[in-house]
Amino acid sequence: MKYWDETLAVAQRILIELLRRRRSLVFWSIFPLSVLLLNGYILAERAQLTMAEAMELAAPSTLVGAALFFSCLGGSVATVVSEREQQTLKRLFISPLSGTSYFLGIFVAHSCIGIGQMLLVYAIASSFGANFEGSILLGLSIVLLSIISYVGVGFILGTQLARRTEDVNALVAAFGVPLLILGGAFLPTSLFPETLLEIANFNPIYHMNEALVEVWANGKAWSELNPHIEFLCGFAAIMVIAGWFSYRRMLSVERRL
Repeated sequence: MKYWDETLAVAQRILIELLRRRRSLVFWSIFPLSVLLLNGYILAERAQLTMAEAMELAAPSTLVGAALFFSCLGGSVATVVSEREQQTLKRLFISPLSGTSYFLGIFVAHSCIGIGQMLLVYAIASSFGANFEGSILLGLSIVLLSIISYVGVGFILGTQLARRTEDVNALVAAFGVPLLILGGAFLPTSLFPETLLEIANFNPIYHMNEALVEVWANGKAWSELNPHIEFLCGFAAIMVIAGWFSYRRMLSVERRL
């Protein structure tokens, strides 16, 4: 119960802060929708697909590459940095809050945002006639693994590399944008040369994108996605462990400042 209460308290505080700054939530809604429409129209025109078929392919990639990436990875980096700048971390020194609860609180808060974006993206895609026949439970599992992975990476970047708000955009661009392109979020992986495909197998975004497309666009089952699911489970677990160590190291650094 202790961890549960602490996690909910952290998540609630982050969500309240975001609700007070409504601009971020508005932009996190506008950006994936604009990317979805652009991807959908390009696929429909260039691949000679109906708009419904194009949206079925564009929605998973848009969710992974435009929605969850910037809200969960970029958002978690910004959250940690703002905590630092507002001296909130100093108050943690006199509280019994554990690193696990703090990480989980950030995860829960950004999961709420990510799930809201998922519903928005698929509602718009469905309005164009897209029909998603894959397992809802499997799709949600992939989305949650993606959120854990993104929040974990963002947490590590925010605690170890970012010191000021200005650092956030540079970090997200330097680490994230190449991974997005290599993961097939903006360009179909079918266009990649063999060498890039081999490198992409080490990219979590590639596995998120491929797994979600196969589930919700092609109706694949769990057994057919084992390599992607196993990679995401392992990566998410590593991010949780690394996030805990990053939190402990950040606290030790902040105590000396």
